[in-house]
Amino acid sequence: MSTDSVVEKLQSLGMALPAPLQLPPNIVAKFPFVRVIGNRALVSGHGPINADGTLATHLFGKVGQDLDLEQANEAAHLTGLAILSSLKHELGSLDRITAWGRIMGMVNCTPDFVQQTPVIDAMSDLINQVFPAEVAPHSRAAVGMVSLPMGMSVEIEAEVYFD
Repeated sequence: MSTDSVVEKLQSLGMALPAPLQLPPNIVAKFPFVRVIGNRALVSGHGPINADGTLATHLFGKVGQDLDLEQANEAAHLTGLAILSSLKHELGSLDRITAWGRIMGMVNCTPDFVQQTPVIDAMSDLINQVFPAEVAPHSRAAVGMVSLPMGMSVEIEAEVYFD
């Protein structure tokens, strides 16, 4: 039986990967959630999901208006877990990841909200907690958006390299 030390690390920290993303009945994805090209996996934009894979709509809305920084952090954390779930589904094991290339974090926020970096820190913190020090470092952007699909508060895309 193979092990997945990243999943075990998540569990030791009291976290678990959610079920695979379940889109609402009226939404059809015309793209893969993870696109593998050689030893590189490009992760399409993900938002926060619940443990059962459904969208975490209680964390949808505009940060600085409908949600505060703490709720936005929770949304980014759940989005990170969703990305890890998609990667595990595609790669079989998160231990196959040899490097995080980059993370692009988008925050649906009011024009005067300027804490996009602390919001997306929740994703970076997750990666830094569960992956080895030689794998976790990544480049990153955290930007504000006037809106995101379906009213999501946070959307994150990523790029990883794997064996």
